[in-house]
Amino acid sequence: MKNVVCYINQFFAGIGGEDKADFEPEVRDGVAGPTAAINQGLKAQDAQVCKTIVCGDNFMSTHRDEAVQRILEALEGTEFDLFMAGPAFQAGRYGVACGEIGKAVAAKFKVPVITSMHPENPGVEMFKKEMYIMVGSHSAGSMKQDVDAMVKLAGKLLSGEELQGPEAEGYYQRGIRHQVWLKEPVQAADRAVDMLIAKATGKPYVSELIIPKKDLVPIAPAIKDLKHARIALMNTGGIVPVDNPDKIQSASATRWGRYDISGMDRLEGGVFKTIHAGFDPAAANADPNVIMPVDVMKEFLKEGKYGSLHPYFYTTVGTGTTQGEAKRMAKEIIPYLEEDHVDGVIMVST
Repeated sequence: MKNVVCYINQFFAGIGGEDKADFEPEVRDGVAGPTAAINQGLKAQDAQVCKTIVCGDNFMSTHRDEAVQRILEALEGTEFDLFMAGPAFQAGRYGVACGEIGKAVAAKFKVPVITSMHPENPGVEMFKKEMYIMVGSHSAGSMKQDVDAMVKLAGKLLSGEELQGPEAEGYYQRGIRHQVWLKEPVQAADRAVDMLIAKATGKPYVSELIIPKKDLVPIAPAIKDLKHARIALMNTGGIVPVDNPDKIQSASATRWGRYDISGMDRLEGGVFKTIHAGFDPAAANADPNVIMPVDVMKEFLKEGKYGSLHPYFYTTVGTGTTQGEAKRMAKEIIPYLEEDHVDGVIMVST
């Protein structure tokens, strides 16, 4: 009998929603929530869910190192052949949590890892190289469909069956290249010519060396009249009011904040702070203007170096944040800038 360990968050364990998102890691024997369905599907593969790990999304996000370490220590001495997490659907924090613990388990215990996420989940881009991430659904309404796909791939991995590739098996391309011996040998030159003919005649073909396309952002034209320009401030350094009202994550952010600075000449320490997990926060907490230079921008405004300052600044955290999430957040912020006729943005990074 093969053993499988599963990971789910506090919601799917039946503990609670956002009010229980700080639930600390717990390793249970047997099944809980959707791992019961996974266990049922694994029976045909002569396998079982031996343990289920439960952890709140917020706890994994804000105490990642502690959460991962506690889970790894709890799994010491457990014999298992596969690790499964989720499915996470489009839930960003849940997807990142599945990826974080899956990556750590794969590295320490040398077992394959399977999870499932919607294409817009930030965890896909972050972790698809480290594990098998099935192309999942948008919401838990399709739980059975996503679980069945995970179990099907699990069966093949547990039995040692040869996989047929991402498209055939239903997981995201991992960017891993390996040599394949064709059952019917065809020389590379002939294969290349066949693909060229197919391309020239409009027929379908698949390259043997797929190069991912990069999403390049064109450089914006220079502001011609800075004296009359309206400027806005943004930062990825995590500068927020001390109570972090928008609950922006300290890493792998999926949230952003918008804060009024119209009546301020500078940001005061103790009123604002950084929640960024990627650098020592001491200097930024003492003087938040080192990252969000409201003081300098207000001075420049008095000196007439530019026309006017947008009355809000925007913030998120850059470390670990995926390109997909950054793009989504930008689309949500842009309407505010357009409404106020902003001509240019100063993006302060760290």
